[in-house]
Amino acid sequence: MAGEKVLLVEDQALNRELATDLLEVAGFEVCQADSGERAIQVARAQSPSIILMDISLPGMDGLAATRILRADPRFRAVPIVALTAHAMKGDEDRAAAAGCDGYITKPIETATFARTVSTLLERGRSA
Repeated sequence: MAGEKVLLVEDQALNRELATDLLEVAGFEVCQADSGERAIQVARAQSPSIILMDISLPGMDGLAATRILRADPRFRAVPIVALTAHAMKGDEDRAAAAGCDGYITKPIETATFARTVSTLLERGRSA
């Protein structure tokens, strides 16, 4: 999805670099944040088309950041996707309850990651 802006929220530098590389190769523009607080700042400044939100972040976690973004009318229609290593029973439900529209587990599938993000972005647009 050439030109679409993705906000990637990830505190681990190597994970952030890998996901950014995969998205940029697919034509996405990527902006980054490494904490929940920073995610809110960057989202407000950059107006992303989709937000990939790590759940386990230092300080404010990704679910709290998602709730704050969902309370802002500018982000009610922006897909927010949980990007997390948490894959235990109930984790996906907690992410959905916080306002996440999708759930991608880590480690990410490098062969399908960008396509999955495109699909989630399109699904968000048609909702």
